[in-house]
Amino acid sequence: MSNSSEPNHPYPLLVVIVNYRTSSLTIDCLRSLVSEVQSLPGMRVVVADNASGDASAEQIPAAIASEGWSEWASFVPLDRNGGFAFGNNALIRPVLQSTNPPPYFLLLNPDTIVRPCALKALVDFMDTHPDAGIAGSRLEDPDGTPQESAFRFHTLASEIDFGWRLPPVSKLLKNSVAVPPISQEICQTDWVAGASMIVRREVFEKIGLMDEAYFMYCEEMDFCLQANKAGWSCWYVPESRVVHLVGQSSGVTDSKAVPRRLPQYWFDSRRRYFIKNYGFLYTALTDLCWASGFAAWRVRRAVQGKPDQDPPNYLKDFLLNSVFFKGGEIEKLKNY
Repeated sequence: MSNSSEPNHPYPLLVVIVNYRTSSLTIDCLRSLVSEVQSLPGMRVVVADNASGDASAEQIPAAIASEGWSEWASFVPLDRNGGFAFGNNALIRPVLQSTNPPPYFLLLNPDTIVRPCALKALVDFMDTHPDAGIAGSRLEDPDGTPQESAFRFHTLASEIDFGWRLPPVSKLLKNSVAVPPISQEICQTDWVAGASMIVRREVFEKIGLMDEAYFMYCEEMDFCLQANKAGWSCWYVPESRVVHLVGQSSGVTDSKAVPRRLPQYWFDSRRRYFIKNYGFLYTALTDLCWASGFAAWRVRRAVQGKPDQDPPNYLKDFLLNSVFFKGGEIEKLKNY
C-alpha cells in the first residue's frame, strides 16, 4: 500500500486478502464487505495477487473500479507466489511501518463471504478485551452449518490421538485433541483458522510477522503460539460469522470432496512447526507415535471394512517426510 493511499485520520481496521487464481471468489468476498465498510467507517481493504499467472491481476482491480469500491479497497500485484504468510506479510509490513497504522489487521481468505456485522463483532470484542491479541470468526458452510475453526496446539498427545483413532485413547486425551467440540459461546482457544483472523497491531510489533518459511498450513498456528508465548490470548468469537468455501485455493482441506494426495508443502509445514517449537527429539517421537498409530488404524480399517477416507499414499508420504528421512534439513532450523 503506497503512502499516497493512506488516510490522514485513524482508521479502525485493515482487511488483508491474498488471492491465488480465485479472482471470482475474491470479487464475491469484496462484495460481501460493502456493508461492513458502512458499519466500520474508514475501514480499508487491500488485496494482493500471489502471481497467479491468470487474469486475476486484471479482473480484481477492474471490479474494484467498476463497482465503486476504490475509496476503501486497493490492489497490489506481487512478483511471486511465496505462500500464505508471504502474501499477507507483503501487505501488512508497509502499513506497520507507516505513520498511521490501524489498531487491528484482519486476515481474510478470498474464498469467504462475510455475514453482516461479522467484522464489527470482532473489532468490538477486541476493543472490550485489551488482553486479547488474536480472535477468529465462526466459519460456516453456506447453509449455516458451523465448521471447525478454533483449535488446540498440535502436540505429541494430539498426534497420538489422530494417528491411532481409538475411542479409549481419544477419551484419555480428550483435553489434548487438536479439534475440540465447536463452541456456541465466546471462548478462549489456542489458535484460530487464518481464514478470518483479527490481530491486534501490538502483537505484530511484539513478535513480528508470520513465518514465511511456511508456504501454506501451520503458519497461523505457529503465529498464535508465538503470540501465546509473548502473553497474548487468542479467542473464538462466534457472533462473527463468515462463510468459508473450504479449500478453494489448495483443494486440500475440503472434507466433502474425495480426498486428494497431500502436497509436499503440507508435510514441510508440519515438520517445521514441530521442530521449530519443540525440537528434534520431540518431533521424532511424535512422528514415530503418529506413524505406528496410523499404520495400526489402516489395518483395523481394512479388517472392519470401514470406508477409506484418508488421502492417497498418506502413510508412505508421511514417512518419507518425517525427520527420519528429512533429518538433514534440521540444520536449517538451528537458529529458531
